[in-house]
Amino acid sequence: MPATLPKDPTLDEVRAYLAPRLAAQAAFDGWNEKAVAAAAEQDGVDADLARLAFNDGAVDMIDAWFQSVDVAMEAKLPPATLDKMKIRERITALVAARLEVTAADREGLRRALAILAAPPNLRKAAKLGWRAADRMWRLAGDTATDYNHYTKRTLLSAVYASTLSVFLDDESEDFADTRAFLDRRIENVMQFEKAKAKLTSGGGERFSMARFVGRLRYRNS
Repeated sequence: MPATLPKDPTLDEVRAYLAPRLAAQAAFDGWNEKAVAAAAEQDGVDADLARLAFNDGAVDMIDAWFQSVDVAMEAKLPPATLDKMKIRERITALVAARLEVTAADREGLRRALAILAAPPNLRKAAKLGWRAADRMWRLAGDTATDYNHYTKRTLLSAVYASTLSVFLDDESEDFADTRAFLDRRIENVMQFEKAKAKLTSGGGERFSMARFVGRLRYRNS
């Protein structure tokens, strides 16, 4: 995200500059023009430019904020740091980093997820979840292009979504409950390779992706 705006910024530059600031305003004003105006006023951005930069409604604003979360997550975990970790540690660290980025804006996040849960927005919500999972897997070094490409992202999308539901209401110190929940869900994902063997072996009970993803939602499973 840019630290400052150039003298004559483009709309894309205004979006990138204001996006990280939107959730804090949305916590009070909702994901609407009031939040955009408040963020622009706080940072000395021309109000008309800000309005033009976010003229496609709440979902567009949320999309821009989530993109800024991606950028901040990547800044927290540069390649030199991730390279020292095992794959499980990388994925856990990346999810945790996303949560840390949004920790100060949980009310804005709560409102964003409520908007995305509305029936007209479910397809967009799925795309945003997939994009987050894809970004994390790519940062973790995944280069799969076959069946594994899709299963990894499907599972991580489910892990991230279920962890967010715990995170939003977590009042434990340093979000310890969320971290414990995340560790259990990552353990489930690591078990996937064993479960996948049933799918390809042709013997025993057939593996169900839907049933496996469903289990990721529960706190104690």
